[in-house]
Amino acid sequence: MEFTVTILGANSAVPAHDRHQTSQIINVGNDLLMIDCGEASQIQLQRYKVKSSKIKHIFISHLHGDHYLGLMGVISTFHLNKRTAPLTIYGPQGLDEIITTQLRYGNTHLNYPLKFVPTNPKNKELLVDAKKYQVFSFPLKHRLPCTGFYIIEKRGLRNLIKEQLLAHPIGIEAINTLKSGKDFKDVNGKIIYKVEEFAYPAPPLRRYAFCSDTIYDPSLVPYIQGADLLYHEATFMENEAYRASLTFHSTAKQAASIAKEANVKKLLLGHYSTRYQDLEPLLSEAKDIFPCCELSIEGETYTV
Repeated sequence: MEFTVTILGANSAVPAHDRHQTSQIINVGNDLLMIDCGEASQIQLQRYKVKSSKIKHIFISHLHGDHYLGLMGVISTFHLNKRTAPLTIYGPQGLDEIITTQLRYGNTHLNYPLKFVPTNPKNKELLVDAKKYQVFSFPLKHRLPCTGFYIIEKRGLRNLIKEQLLAHPIGIEAINTLKSGKDFKDVNGKIIYKVEEFAYPAPPLRRYAFCSDTIYDPSLVPYIQGADLLYHEATFMENEAYRASLTFHSTAKQAASIAKEANVKKLLLGHYSTRYQDLEPLLSEAKDIFPCCELSIEGETYTV
């Protein structure tokens, strides 16, 4: 199953150096999710040829403008493109009022149902329980109520061993049971076919963690422990650590320290300050702590 992250924007508050504010598209089994929606996100969707009609859910981490000001444009573009499929937006309390006020004063009646679900900035919560994945929110420490997001795929069907099926022709009921990861039993509960003999081991479930704006905070480690891919803001270099603390942001080194402590497999840096045109020094600082690290680059797609 496809599980990827496409970066639409990776800058902090101000667009600069041909970089835009935070926004990402997550593809989970051909379901598209949007996380954060900075200015010009609808333009970035077009630029990188994202099939926006497949976006079912949008998740907003907090109400600083560089994370949600593009939302009205995306909602309007969907409307003008004659969307009819429902759209659910998850975000902090007050986001629904901001959007519905703009729609009301613009006398705009959307072609599609729009639903708002408030997020909880204090506790981990399950937001979406879909067929192929789940999405959780978890608290982050920032100047406003803020949440990260954690996406985990669900267990799919097991692949059966062709040679075993040829040697032991079995019925469709047994095949379906084995593919679901269970032993096939008779009416008395006796095992007829063991799943480990007829099916390949299930691959590990993949996990993506998104840490939006946050001060350096080791308490978030349990929420992201063991993630296959972690996006963590890295607004500043370490010589600006005091500035990072004052503004409730993180340095690249601090992001790497969180990744190391959480034992994640790979780290993506993002939310770069406009003071950095060249991002390689941020990457270098992070790699000193956590070598399996990359810069998030707009238009690039990363496999979870």
